[in-house]
Amino acid sequence: MWPRADSPAPSIVSEVADGRQAAVIDVGSNSVRLVVYRLEGRAIWTVFNEKALAGLGRDLPETGRLSPQGVETALTALRRFRVVLEGWPDADVYTAGTAAVREAADGRAFLRRVEDEIGLKIRVLSGEEEARYGALGVIAGEPGAEGVVGDLGGSSLELVQVHAGQPGDGVSLPLGPFALGAPRAMNIEQTRKLIEAQLRPVAGRFASREFHAVGGAWRNLALLHMEMSAYPLHVTHQYEMTRREALDVARFAARQSKQSLERIEGLSKKRFDTLPYAALVLEALIERLEVQRIVISAYGVREGLLLESMPAQDRTRDPLIAGCEALTNVRGLTQPLGMALEAWLGPAFGVLEPLFGARDPVLTAAACRLADLGARLHPDHRADVVFEQVLRAPLAGMNHAERAFLACTLFSRHTTAVTTPEPQAVARLLTAERRQRARALGAAIRLGCDLSGRNPRLLPKAALAIHGERLLLSAAPGWHDMLLGEQTAKRAATLAGVLKLKLQVG
Repeated sequence: MWPRADSPAPSIVSEVADGRQAAVIDVGSNSVRLVVYRLEGRAIWTVFNEKALAGLGRDLPETGRLSPQGVETALTALRRFRVVLEGWPDADVYTAGTAAVREAADGRAFLRRVEDEIGLKIRVLSGEEEARYGALGVIAGEPGAEGVVGDLGGSSLELVQVHAGQPGDGVSLPLGPFALGAPRAMNIEQTRKLIEAQLRPVAGRFASREFHAVGGAWRNLALLHMEMSAYPLHVTHQYEMTRREALDVARFAARQSKQSLERIEGLSKKRFDTLPYAALVLEALIERLEVQRIVISAYGVREGLLLESMPAQDRTRDPLIAGCEALTNVRGLTQPLGMALEAWLGPAFGVLEPLFGARDPVLTAAACRLADLGARLHPDHRADVVFEQVLRAPLAGMNHAERAFLACTLFSRHTTAVTTPEPQAVARLLTAERRQRARALGAAIRLGCDLSGRNPRLLPKAALAIHGERLLLSAAPGWHDMLLGEQTAKRAATLAGVLKLKLQVG
């Protein structure tokens, strides 16, 4: 039997031959979705994602009931999802229903049909649970997230504070596009008053300089801003906007007709009816909560459920480092090399001025875990292919500047070329100083790999250090001839040149 609606959240993590797997069926006010995940420790990978924009909550404000057409669309999608998951252990599948089925007068009748006709039990989340899991999803994607999370669905908006890796109390407000009048053409002033009336009582409680935006409509606003600003990296997760940038794009989208939105490339055509409403909600939140920075999260309720179900030792791991380990976790390419490289070169780079604040050691550790990413690629193309993989890999736990830094680092791990692929994008995302540091870190990883022949046991027999204006490379007594050969000296000279230091080998 699949999980009961009134039962506690089941464990949705199970061991399989190559790792762990989980599936989430999410019955939302706008979309009905199946996502299949692969879980490797703290790393979360989406391996299958299918949705139907059923619009279950489309009629809710007027009738108090689910959309009849939406019900049939949802049932069709759920039948398919059930077949796709044929043979899965019950404990690996989690179902969640949100605002529409929670609030509709015929919500329970719909749930009974799903159970009777399809054999699925839908667990309906309360507004507080939905807010909490949305915040946990943001934390799953960015453990250092601070501020307020806003998860916008078709019928509701959940707000919750996050601090020190934990969600606070949350609230659910009827501010989803359907609750405000979508898909009808929007009366801006009337809708603004409705939004203001809902936000006024809670604005002080959720005021924050940083706002983490969850939901498909807001991801589309981010894509619109990318298009308007000619942004070079179309990765919505951890995309950032200033207060002014977000207000500008929100006000632009709120005033566009469906026909105008259809002429903009890159937007989801099925969001045109709801996007102006979502934009007006975002504008009001920025102004009422005094938000200064907006961060888009591609993670939400589903990933929050996954994070909560993980063993404690996995939950506390850094998702970026775990993800980098998983990327290179190919048979014959072992993780001890990455950890040994981190221990070997970390002290030398630790004396350099931090360029990412407290994040420098994490980025160094992540880059070392990726040292073997290109091992099975043709040597003539490794640098370029690895750069592309890292720049756009579905890795959590890093912002776009950090993503570009790691891509440049791995490029330099395989080549001495100065110019990376996509130089204009790199220049926009990284300062010259950070680009130079990425070259140095890549050169250091290359030095460590060549010195040791990729044998992690040999690295402790050599030492890398920076003293003043000198880069020191030394070997333990009796190991000089075996470790500090011609190629090692060449790699060390490259690293010293990038760091603008004098090389001393001994």
